[in-house]
Amino acid sequence: MKQTPKEEMIQERLKPGVVTLEGFLGQDKRHYHEIISEDLDRLKSLGKSHGDIAERIQYFTDQAFEFADEAGIVDDHYEIQYQTERGKLISPFMDNVFVPKGFVRLTNLKNGVTVEWTPLNIYMIKQYGFFEGKGSTHRVEPDKLIKAIF
Repeated sequence: MKQTPKEEMIQERLKPGVVTLEGFLGQDKRHYHEIISEDLDRLKSLGKSHGDIAERIQYFTDQAFEFADEAGIVDDHYEIQYQTERGKLISPFMDNVFVPKGFVRLTNLKNGVTVEWTPLNIYMIKQYGFFEGKGSTHRVEPDKLIKAIF
């Protein structure tokens, strides 16, 4: 399948050193469409959608933000903390969206599963179903994420 010029530019922006130092692909050599497709298929097999995931992690992010960089407990068994960083990042998907830097760490105290995500992860998951490439610094594994947040 031939890529559009915009798709070629997005694929380039996902590489290290363009939008972020580490990029969004990790060691994954696949096109971002393939990465998205595989992750969406996996979510479907687990009975969840990328919208479900984005909504849930946005909920936890909003709750964590209220603790002002301190850890707190939400819904009796989720320990969460928002770590703020200065500045903003632009979406690599060429949609002119800027999101704050930072990350959320969540531990499900019932099963011990810990995950981390960034505000940019939330946006990319919600809008595109993009969890980042295998081995990426901020890759959020769908299976692990589901175990942690649901």
